[in-house]
Amino acid sequence: MKKFIDSPSTLLATSLQGFARAHADIVHLHTQPCFICRNERKQGKVAVISGGGSGHEPLHAGFVGYGMLDAACPGQIFTSPTPDQMLAAAEAVEGSGGVLFIVKNYAGDVMNFEMAAEMLDKPNASVLVDDDVSLPKTHDIGRRGVAGTTIVEKIVGAAAEAGYDLAACKALGERVVAATASMGVALTSCTVPALGKPTFTLADDEMEMGVGIHGERGRQTSRLLGATAIVEQLADQVLDELKPASGQAVLLHINGFGGTPLVELHLMYELAWQYCQQHGLEVRRSLVGSFTTSLDMAGCSLTLTLLDDELLSLWDAPVNTAALRWGC
Repeated sequence: MKKFIDSPSTLLATSLQGFARAHADIVHLHTQPCFICRNERKQGKVAVISGGGSGHEPLHAGFVGYGMLDAACPGQIFTSPTPDQMLAAAEAVEGSGGVLFIVKNYAGDVMNFEMAAEMLDKPNASVLVDDDVSLPKTHDIGRRGVAGTTIVEKIVGAAAEAGYDLAACKALGERVVAATASMGVALTSCTVPALGKPTFTLADDEMEMGVGIHGERGRQTSRLLGATAIVEQLADQVLDELKPASGQAVLLHINGFGGTPLVELHLMYELAWQYCQQHGLEVRRSLVGSFTTSLDMAGCSLTLTLLDDELLSLWDAPVNTAALRWGC
């Protein structure tokens, strides 16, 4: 294993210190318990909080700032943050508008956010993100929350900034989740620093279809295909889930898992854009890059969100975070 670390035990703490120092104009770091929160907050707005295991950067800390999250709680690598982190973050950023937790559908995240919500003596609600269509809806814990989380956090964060109340933010978040579907493919595994070796192995002529974002295997190991065929497999599953009408406006998000260069991600975007055109969809907005990663995994996911005028306006609303910035 070759990584820029001194020790796996100090990796996260040192990285978070560096992140907060590099983006001190936007965020600051709290320790014991650990969370990142934005510097400037509007009194009376809904406080939007998310979090999860580290290793997915820039999700979630990179989305803390104006127009997105008020705070993010980072756990250890691929490990859920603790309820005391979430509770402390909520108490720090709640400004009389209540708290909305955005939670990826993983057992640890769900359990710990539920515990924090029960302990929080403020109005609060939660939105559960489960956009990964590689798993059936009948799976034991349901579908995983993956790259669609970025879309939910941006749109709901904009709504909170615009003055939507807690109930409206929750309803909006659930509507975005229902309008969003994702599917991922990996060309390599990732290497968790504490483990020191790849989580799984693939031959040079193999790919893993339907992977999550924690280094777990997907639903099928198969022969490596060309990029066009891979896009078709991903997009077929997403469209089968969303069943968009002809002419439907969509947001197309190609997300890298951490080890795939932008030249390949933009190639995948072009092929996915062509696919959308062939299937009567209008790509109105795009997002290309590594936003929901799995450490150093080579691979990507394809996400579509069905847009209406309200969602389009909220996506376009100004945002100023470490990872997303426009209109400010």
